Amino acid sequence: MANIKSAKKRARQAEGRRQHNASRRSMMRTFIKRTVAAIASGNKESATAAYAAVVPILDVACQKGLIHMNKAARYKSRLNEQVKAMA
Repeated sequence: MANIKSAKKRARQAEGRRQHNASRRSMMRTFIKRTVAAIASGNKESATAAYAAVVPILDVACQKGLIHMNKAARYKSRLNEQVKAMA
C-alpha cells in the first residue's frame, strides 16, 4: 500500500474508477447480448429495438474512453448488418 498521502488518494480514485468502468462495461455487454439474442430469435421488430438501444450505449462507452472508437464502430456495423439481413 502507498505511504504518501497523494498516492493513497490516487489509489482510492483508481479503485472507484475501476468499479465504475466495470459496471459500465458489464452494462454494455448485456445490451450487446440482448441484441444478439433478439437477432437469434428471428423477430425483426425486437432486434431493431434492441439495436436502437445498444447504439447510444456504445457511443457513450467510446466517448468516455471505456472502449476504442473503432471497436464501437465495429460492434455497431456487425450488429446492424445482422439486423438488416433478417428481411
